[in-house]
Amino acid sequence: MSTTSEVIRLIAVRDVALSLDEVFGAVGDPAAGGTALFVGTVRNHDGGAAVDRLGYSSHPTAEAEIRKVAEKVVAEFPVSALAAVHRVGDLVVGDLAVIVAVSCPHRAEAFAACRKLIDDLKHEVPIWKQQHFSDGTEEWVGAC
Repeated sequence: MSTTSEVIRLIAVRDVALSLDEVFGAVGDPAAGGTALFVGTVRNHDGGAAVDRLGYSSHPTAEAEIRKVAEKVVAEFPVSALAAVHRVGDLVVGDLAVIVAVSCPHRAEAFAACRKLIDDLKHEVPIWKQQHFSDGTEEWVGAC
């Protein structure tokens, strides 16, 4: 049986472009029959308003908080391998903002674990988004 540190293969908050290949490669495991991957991208609209770009900021503890979320997912599901990376800095429409991946013995478990990972990451990790709209206004999302 693998330890939590062996199962959690990649946790990062980065100010450079994210790599699907890196995240997918991190969760490869011969015991896994299913791998689920979620990619969050910058879209060109929000709430009916056109979005030009985003800026992501994070608290210095963000990586540690992602790890805590990952540890809870590993405790709840039969995870073979897990990875999660989030981008910070200025992003434009189409850029990758977050990638999470989970491999498990079966696909249903992989889907459920991946869903919990991204949902809990979005709710619990101190990463904030500043949206810049085409009309010149801006809005912070997730900031207290």
